[in-house]
Amino acid sequence: MNLVVQATRIGRSVQTAIALQKWDKQDRSPVTVADLAIQALVSAGLREAFPEIPLMGEESADELRTEAMAPLVAQIVEQVRQVAGDKVSPEFVLEAIDRGREPLDLGGRYWVLDPVDGTKGFLRREQYAIALALMEAGRPVLGILACPNLPGRVQGPVDPDAPLGHVYTAISGEGACEVPLLAGDVAGTARPIRVAAAGSAAATRWVERVESSDRNKDVSSLIAEAAGVSEAPMRLDSQAKYAVVARGEAALYLRHTLDPAYREMVWDHAGGVLVIEEAGGRVTDLAGRPLDFTHGRRLERNRGIVATGADLHERVVEAVGAHLTPEALLV
Repeated sequence: MNLVVQATRIGRSVQTAIALQKWDKQDRSPVTVADLAIQALVSAGLREAFPEIPLMGEESADELRTEAMAPLVAQIVEQVRQVAGDKVSPEFVLEAIDRGREPLDLGGRYWVLDPVDGTKGFLRREQYAIALALMEAGRPVLGILACPNLPGRVQGPVDPDAPLGHVYTAISGEGACEVPLLAGDVAGTARPIRVAAAGSAAATRWVERVESSDRNKDVSSLIAEAAGVSEAPMRLDSQAKYAVVARGEAALYLRHTLDPAYREMVWDHAGGVLVIEEAGGRVTDLAGRPLDFTHGRRLERNRGIVATGADLHERVVEAVGAHLTPEALLV
């Protein structure tokens, strides 16, 4: 956990810059200095501590290895040096980033890293997460979500004296915890978390992504209402949504798309899935199938996400079947 907590220093440093810069990768998704610097830091730290375990990371250094990108690489190096010291060089950074693209045994042990999950939220200076998971035999066995901007509660008044930012950790079979981020990059005292209980006020609340079409949001609202989750959704970027469900503030995170070709990326979910499951919840795809992490960098055998407190899950899956076409659930 310490490595991920240290990485929040980079996220906060870049996010508080006077002018946040981003550019679009070849797939047109946005990326920032923070994405690349955090992947370099965490990748290098994992390689030093666990050299035998490979890494699946979101980012690549391919587009950085040109003369035109040298000023950007210098910014990345400077951010990593804040945490790792002067030993950091451009080649150190590029090699550490590219380690996330090495071949993997998808049935073995490997790390999964999303250095800045929710880049659009990061650019708006809102919610984002640093997400790390350890995979074994196709399942996450350790999950860590650092949410540097997530207050202790999303709805209602926020205590101005309470820490802003929390880390969520889960180990398979050992439960899930919430750890406040104190001044700088210091972690506070861990406390166990549980999903919302049946019949509680939180059992009527749900969360969904900010970036979604109006049609998607309308369908999601119909599904939530049919399942008895009646309040207006809280809209958050990133795997912070998993954290809000795991700590019992909301009972449902629903994610779907009307694009039949789209498949979720592994790093967008691996860490958050285990945090909810170890907090007593359940995560499947829209049809109630377990998430299958053994098909590369995407969840090729799944469509969408249903993450809930365990008592709500079957109702949501039933409501999904009533409001989406059978074709929308096929893989």
